[in-house]
Amino acid sequence: MKELELKYGCNPNQKPSKIYMSDGSDLPITVLCGRPGYINFLDAFNGWQLVSELRKATGLPAATSFKHVSPAGAAVGLPLSGTLAKIYWVDDLGELSPLASAYARARGADRMSSFGDFIALSDVCDVDTARLIKREVSDGVIAPGYEPEALELLKQKKKGNYNVIQIDPDYVPAALEHKEVFGITFEQGRNELNIDKDFFSNVVTENKELTDAAKMDLAISMITLKYTQSNSVCYVKDGQAIGIGAGQQSRIHCTRLAGQKADNWWLRQCPKVMDLPFKEGIKRADRDNAIDLYIGDEYMDVLADGAWENIFTEKPEVFTREEKRAWLDKMTDVALGSDAFFPFGDNIERAHKSGVRYIAQPGGSVRDDNVIATCNKYGMVMAFTGIRLFHH
Repeated sequence: MKELELKYGCNPNQKPSKIYMSDGSDLPITVLCGRPGYINFLDAFNGWQLVSELRKATGLPAATSFKHVSPAGAAVGLPLSGTLAKIYWVDDLGELSPLASAYARARGADRMSSFGDFIALSDVCDVDTARLIKREVSDGVIAPGYEPEALELLKQKKKGNYNVIQIDPDYVPAALEHKEVFGITFEQGRNELNIDKDFFSNVVTENKELTDAAKMDLAISMITLKYTQSNSVCYVKDGQAIGIGAGQQSRIHCTRLAGQKADNWWLRQCPKVMDLPFKEGIKRADRDNAIDLYIGDEYMDVLADGAWENIFTEKPEVFTREEKRAWLDKMTDVALGSDAFFPFGDNIERAHKSGVRYIAQPGGSVRDDNVIATCNKYGMVMAFTGIRLFHH
């Protein structure tokens, strides 16, 4: 297949629309089900690059959950604890395969943002992963292959219209890439930067104890940022992104946004939240919405009389600011990556509130000394990579 006609472009009024290879060769993908759109393919191709690089860097199966050309979550296939399985709503599925665990983590980190996602998988989609995908609200999936039973499960989604794409894992794009804006063609060399454990060798803080686990988390963070719309920062813990901030004009706003998502991920694990008395039959998406409100500043939207009765069997107690802060203080050893330098120490101050201990960023700010001093104040470990990772 040399070209594929699409229903429309980014918006319904943008026609005609298609994807094709400029050199006339065959496309490296096969659509096995559905009719993916313009934005679906943008998410699919960015997501595939991300999980392929995570697989190479960590040696573990990887998955990502994309929305609007940025990842909402990304993770590798480490086993799930009982707590994570419960807050990701997969505790009824038993022990999951490594690939399914990776997607459960990628989807579960920020379930609000992942609603209606496009999924990318580094490995052949197995039955465990397909069973998990089948019951979530999602637009489609891209993978290097599908087990026959897994493909049949996926074909049942959306009354047979779920988008399933198979990509040639051996496909290598051209060294130069092009895009057109306002009728003008841009050309640049592809970002083929290899991110591995040596990427973090230039530690500039007093504390230089960068563990292997921290290096893996920092690699996950930086590879995720490589495919996240800039400005961007990414908080990672135990093999998965827990807070991604994308597309913010100010880096501190990006750090705050991602930090709040990381905080929400941790707050969801508090027993007071896990034990919320939901009524029978409440859908997962409605539970996610209720939890998001309950742990946030707008908690009365679900606790007000006339509202809580629709969701809970009894009225929950308010999750006070003091209780939340006490629980957040238990979150430790979080890794944080930034796609460009931190210009002020305020980013580090915000990161500290979310348990960050390890940081990777390019460095190069005129205030690097201030940023390093702030890290030293909290005993953090920070590496300068010397490499910017803007993505647009």
